[in-house]
Amino acid sequence: MVVRYCRARLARVSGYVHYSDDVAQEVCIALLAALPRYEDMGRPFASFVFGIAAHKVADALRGSTRDVPTDAVPDCPDDGPGPEEAAVRTVEAERARALLSELPEQQRRLLVMRVIAGLSADETGHVLGMSAGAVRVAQHRALARLRKVAVANRLI
Repeated sequence: MVVRYCRARLARVSGYVHYSDDVAQEVCIALLAALPRYEDMGRPFASFVFGIAAHKVADALRGSTRDVPTDAVPDCPDDGPGPEEAAVRTVEAERARALLSELPEQQRRLLVMRVIAGLSADETGHVLGMSAGAVRVAQHRALARLRKVAVANRLI
């Protein structure tokens, strides 16, 4: 009954059910150590056993949030974005895509080349068949239109 209890409680934590036999064994060891101190107070003995089991399962669940040891130690710290920053970047990218989808195709291509890809006005003009001055004017108009759409959608 202790093994079933440990399996049921640890199955709630993804990937942790395989520790249920180990936790049940710890419960048995703790039960043997606690038997000399057990006093019959009219409650079933099973409640005493399940009390110990609940504490051992809680200890195992607390341990599940700790770092898992690995075979190799990284040479340097991970400078990449953390989970929170990655989530914020994803939301911002979706918002930018939604805003860009509001623009006509020509303006969208121009902004992607100039702002995202970082091409110069000459390079962008060569690709789009425009002069560098026309690219700058079109970029200004595209950004103004983008700003107007963002304000209308209450994004800024």
